[in-house]
Amino acid sequence: MEEQVGELWHRLITRLADDRHLEAGVRLAQVQRPLNIYFRALGGDGGLQIEAADATACQARRNWLQRIAGLGRKVELAWRDQRSLRLPGEIAWFGEASLNRDLYYWLAALAVGDDGRHGGWFNANQTLSRKTLERFPGLRPRYERLVQAHLAQRPAPETLKHDEAQAELAVRAALERPGSMGLLPTAKRPPFPVPLWLHPDPPLTSDGLKSPEPDESGENEGAKQRNLEDVARRQAERVKEPEADRGLVTIRMENILTMGEFVNVDRGTEDEEDLDQAEAMARELDRISVSRGKKKASSRLRFDLDLPGAADDDLVLDEGQLLPEWDWRKQQLQPNHCRIISLLADKATPVPLPNHLKRTAKKLRNQFQALAPARIWYRGQADGEEVDIDAYLRFVTDKAAGRGTGSDGLYREMRSGARDLACLLLADLSLSTDSWINDHHRVIDVIRDSLFLFAESLAATGDRFAILGFSSRKRDPVRVHSLKGFGENYGAAIRGRIQVIKPGYYTRMGAAIRHATGLLNGQPAGRRLLLILTDGKPNDLDKYEGRYGIEDTRHAVQEARRTGLEPFCVTIDRKGNDYLPHLFGSGGYLVIGNPAELPKRLPMLYARLTA
Repeated sequence: MEEQVGELWHRLITRLADDRHLEAGVRLAQVQRPLNIYFRALGGDGGLQIEAADATACQARRNWLQRIAGLGRKVELAWRDQRSLRLPGEIAWFGEASLNRDLYYWLAALAVGDDGRHGGWFNANQTLSRKTLERFPGLRPRYERLVQAHLAQRPAPETLKHDEAQAELAVRAALERPGSMGLLPTAKRPPFPVPLWLHPDPPLTSDGLKSPEPDESGENEGAKQRNLEDVARRQAERVKEPEADRGLVTIRMENILTMGEFVNVDRGTEDEEDLDQAEAMARELDRISVSRGKKKASSRLRFDLDLPGAADDDLVLDEGQLLPEWDWRKQQLQPNHCRIISLLADKATPVPLPNHLKRTAKKLRNQFQALAPARIWYRGQADGEEVDIDAYLRFVTDKAAGRGTGSDGLYREMRSGARDLACLLLADLSLSTDSWINDHHRVIDVIRDSLFLFAESLAATGDRFAILGFSSRKRDPVRVHSLKGFGENYGAAIRGRIQVIKPGYYTRMGAAIRHATGLLNGQPAGRRLLLILTDGKPNDLDKYEGRYGIEDTRHAVQEARRTGLEPFCVTIDRKGNDYLPHLFGSGGYLVIGNPAELPKRLPMLYARLTA
């Protein structure tokens, strides 16, 4: 009975204290795609991605209902950092959905001009608002509607203490007339949050935070896994692993801190069976402390890193090739920064085409044979299948007329036509390809089938092509697996190499593209196509994460285009539309929503690109 009364009371007081308009709320996922286009169309940084902002602590004065219900301690505001534009996951400030949607677009426009060099929060947001309205005067009616709706929600100055009332009046004047106010009057408490402005003190992001080292013991295999798709990126810190079997008895009970504060004790990961509970805790924490443990975890919120053993690795063909890498912060190439090593699956045995692909492969071969030019007569040959009558008659006529002509080129020969085209397919073989797309297939399985059908199709056209796979573990080495070279004929041996591909390490895509560019530029073809097949963003264990990896890959793609290549990316990452336009341009990529369709769609995409 007490629990029922407590639950009813909690629902009642929460509903009364919550001043949000959830019925009119607009979620970021509903407007994220048009908002991406809008932000870039206004001149926003193409390398930034729009992501959900984390709720941060709010020290403003709360009313008595909020204090009783425990609400109002956190607020979601917008801010911009080096890797992303962070907007609230849901905006429900206003009672009209149109106003909530307008606020998303206003914040995106405001962030276009933010370079982090405007001074303090109060003056910076006034400057940004004024410049945004001057640059885009069409936004002024939208801004004025938002200001009037927000001013009606703000606390009345007469209900506040004198110092807080002065600060509130200054904020109101700054909203109505951006740039009209100087310093914000000092008050004991900060003013009520301003959702029309960027965050006064955004959390620091760790662009240089390294990904966790792989668990080489393999003891975490089989753990339950889940990705928090709708949760903003959390702040994190590295800590030492707690001492085993110490437990809470090693500290005094009166010193136990809150859930949000880290205590270096053994939590007993093997005893935690409830993945939903772990997910709920991750959503609540502002900062997550992580350490590398050796015990088996019964549940995880990310995938395990299971690396291949050295004994099963491919044969290293050379000592490596040094390549540069683009540092977007310094805006310069770092020479000899990455080392490429070429590998070959020397233990791969020749295999026939898998049975489940034979029917599709036959259909594709028939379709692709139509792309090959028909057999034509090559005339004026010194030797050939038969005499070229036209050439012989001209020779006899010229000789009778007394004109001296040579007797070369009197034959003709029937030959197959050839397209002046070369293609290199670069396949991502990183750890993420070990994830499952359904109950029967992993990503690596659909990539393998795609390579089989791609090779079968191109073999029917007679086009010169090569296939490489790549993965990396930091900048040395970047591993490039040779599956088929330009000078090799496609057959059972090539299929054997494709058959044994397996997930590798990480995705240093820029270095792989530069290596592939060098190989493809060595081909004597009038048209050279570079196809990149991947399942996610560029990433690696070191600083090659987030914006750094994105910008290096973009620079590598631009280098390839300047040499005359045609780079094109095919991805099964459903979030690819967020970052691929910045990397490859609006027409330089394709997102395949259903990974299972990749094997059939990849060859047909090649046919369309080379038609």
